[in-house]
Amino acid sequence: MPKRLVEPTAEQTATGPATVAAPSTITAPSTVTAPSAIAAPGRGATALPGAGKGTGVPRSALRALTPREREVLSVLPSGEGNVAIARRLGIAERTVKAHLTSITRKLGLRSRVEAALLSAEWADELRADRADADLT
Repeated sequence: MPKRLVEPTAEQTATGPATVAAPSTITAPSTVTAPSAIAAPGRGATALPGAGKGTGVPRSALRALTPREREVLSVLPSGEGNVAIARRLGIAERTVKAHLTSITRKLGLRSRVEAALLSAEWADELRADRADADLT
């Protein structure tokens, strides 16, 4: 269906800037592209985390994180904000932000959402890390 354009009337043009009315109908695109088919800038057409077979980050990458970074990563799937995470872990909000920045950089992630999806995928390993830390 072609888009409808609203042309100003002669009276509107003569009196100043035209006021355009909102269209009465909105049409959806005829095709929808799956998120996993959209190429990220500079990365090629890779699947998004959580879409299909995991994130593409090897589990061995956890070794690159400090114990505190792994702890912050483990609570991300709860959906809490930085302030709540800080309270839960007994650290400053600014420290949570710093850890999240470090986590995304070390793991090659683009966002906090990707980190949360990865954390949910690696929940068993992260829980085991926390249990080991509690024993020592």
